[in-house]
Amino acid sequence: MKPLKRPVRRGLLVAHVAVSVSWLGLTVGLLTLGITAFATGDPTTVGAATRAMKIFGDWLVIPVALLALVSGLVLALGTPWGLARHRWVWTKFWLTLITTGLSVFSLRPGIDAAAADKAVDFNLVIAPSVATATYLFITAISILKPWGLTRRGRRLRFSARSAKSVDARSPRQTA
Repeated sequence: MKPLKRPVRRGLLVAHVAVSVSWLGLTVGLLTLGITAFATGDPTTVGAATRAMKIFGDWLVIPVALLALVSGLVLALGTPWGLARHRWVWTKFWLTLITTGLSVFSLRPGIDAAAADKAVDFNLVIAPSVATATYLFITAISILKPWGLTRRGRRLRFSARSAKSVDARSPRQTA
């Protein structure tokens, strides 16, 4: 992919961070509603909490998850970080892909079932808890950028360095 121009990259970065923070906030909201519905004995509160979870699940979970995934993918492919050059980017990609899949195929059906039954299973407390911990971990590695290059990243760096080495026909540097 062609590198993104600076204004486009910066705008996309702002959008990606905003969507990712929204996903974290949405998950914390779902966790709060799940705990409230699970811990209360009041059927009215359970019904209200599961209806609110259903609204979040129906309108926000999938679009926010997909926007975070796509914006992160475009940023990775359109910047020097690359998708598979650095372990932290590669880890973020796979964790985002997995949590997006779990949100679509596990969390939403669980929320729909809870709203239909007006009862919350403990899984609707566990799932947002794990998702929140995962998003916090993804945020931490985005800031800390640990673990260095992947094998592909080392190979690309080595080939870029050798391209800048002295040309066989000239004592001058080529790049």
